[in-house]
Amino acid sequence: MADDIDPTDVADESAPVADAAPKRRPRVAVVVLSVVLALAVIAIAALVTLLVLASDRIDEQDEKIQEQEELIDQKETFGAAMEKLIDTARTFEGTLMGDLVPVDEYARLANLAWVHRWTSAALDRDTQRIDQERVKLETLRAEADEQAASNATRSTYEKVTDRLGGGFVASVIDNADALCEDDVLACVMGDDPYTVHFDKSDSAQPYMTDVIKTGIAYHEFAHVLQMTNPEPTEVALEAFGGDFETMADCYALTYLPGWTLDHTVWVSSFQYWEVSIGYGHTCTKSQRAVIRDWYDELGVRIAPITQSES
Repeated sequence: MADDIDPTDVADESAPVADAAPKRRPRVAVVVLSVVLALAVIAIAALVTLLVLASDRIDEQDEKIQEQEELIDQKETFGAAMEKLIDTARTFEGTLMGDLVPVDEYARLANLAWVHRWTSAALDRDTQRIDQERVKLETLRAEADEQAASNATRSTYEKVTDRLGGGFVASVIDNADALCEDDVLACVMGDDPYTVHFDKSDSAQPYMTDVIKTGIAYHEFAHVLQMTNPEPTEVALEAFGGDFETMADCYALTYLPGWTLDHTVWVSSFQYWEVSIGYGHTCTKSQRAVIRDWYDELGVRIAPITQSES
């Protein structure tokens, strides 16, 4: 039975055996992994960039918020300064010299602060200016109180002028003729309406009584009122043909009891002076009514101050 076996069916154990098929490397997987990693890096970089941008934006917003808070504080500071200024100005209400308190300037500063409401440095300067204006008023008040409490010239002129002007109008006895370039008993200069100059030479004359000096002081104080209240004065002047002097005489005749423009001054039992004071016109009843209406319009008036965009 062994002979029946086909020798070709018997494997030749000595024949070489073929090698097994080699294994392939996962190249596709590596490429995919690399792409994933690259995308991840890009995503992380983008996220980091977004976080940085967001952080910068947050810092910028925080800075803006801080600036806004500082501006709010500055606006409140300005408002408080303005309120103190107006409260101080109100203490001058009723003072007869209308332009003593520059209310229009305060309104201008308030509107300027509105323009500067988003500018920190400018708003600070506006607040400082308001504080300076308040200090000016406080100083003016202190000086007026001191003036009213003293009589540096020891004269009837100053006594009367201080009473009429509340200490805001100074009295000086000097060479008024030279100052005013005319022969005058007294004068008020347009560039300094808060000082009355009384002529020293005329003041020493024997006929210059306290009564006459009082009338002269009233007349000159009328000039102070005319110059420091230009708008109502312009209206009242029409009744006097535009003449400031006759209007000033009428003020004295209206508000100084017993005053007249003509005086007889006795200097002994048999000697006297006939003295004419003023400009020779005794005002009429209707003109005195104009003076009273004018007088009622005079003085410091503090109106509410508001800010506007204009």
